[in-house]
Amino acid sequence: MSTSEHRPTAPASSLPDHPLRIALLDLLAEVGTVTSTEAAQRLGQSSGLCSFHLRQLARHGLIEEAPHSGGRARPWRLRWEPTGPDGAGPGGDAAEPASFDTLARGLEDESYQRWLSHRATAPAEWRQDEAFSAVLHLTPAEMSELAESIRLLLAGYRRRDDRPSERPAGALAVAAVTRIFPLLPENS
Repeated sequence: MSTSEHRPTAPASSLPDHPLRIALLDLLAEVGTVTSTEAAQRLGQSSGLCSFHLRQLARHGLIEEAPHSGGRARPWRLRWEPTGPDGAGPGGDAAEPASFDTLARGLEDESYQRWLSHRATAPAEWRQDEAFSAVLHLTPAEMSELAESIRLLLAGYRRRDDRPSERPAGALAVAAVTRIFPLLPENS
C-alpha cells in the first residue's frame, strides 16, 4: 500500500506533541510494524513507556494493532484509510491526497516548536540549537549528491538504533531534519 494512495485517519489538529510519540510514528514509518519492546530497544526508552504512548497514538487514530498470531506481543502499525476510489480524493476526483510526507513535515515542525518553547527546561548541556540553513546554487544532480552525502553521514549514527549498546553514555534521541528543495520563482 503506497502512501500516495492513502492518508492518515487523524486530522492535523490531533497530531501528537510528545517527542516520544513523534519518534514512535517516525519509527513505524521506517520499519512498518513494531512492538513496545522493539520500540524501547530502538529508542532507548522503557517498554512500559513505549507501550503507553503507542496506546495513546492508537486512541487518537494514528496507529492500530497489526495482525498477529496471538501471544503477549502486540505489534503496531500506522493507520491509513483510502481517500476515495482508486486512491483518489473524496468523491473520486484526482485531487492530491494527503501523504505521510505531509504528516511527517507537520510533526517535524511541531517538534521544533515544542523544543523552542521548552528549551529553557532542558539540561544546560542540551540547550544549544544546531539549526541552520543555506541557499545554494545547484544542478539537480548536485542536489541529489548533497542529499546522498547527508544520508551517508547520518547512517553511521542510525546504526545505534538497532544497537543500543553502541550508544555513548548520555546519548538522547535527537531529530536531524534536512530539507533540500528548489526555490521556485514567484511567477511559477
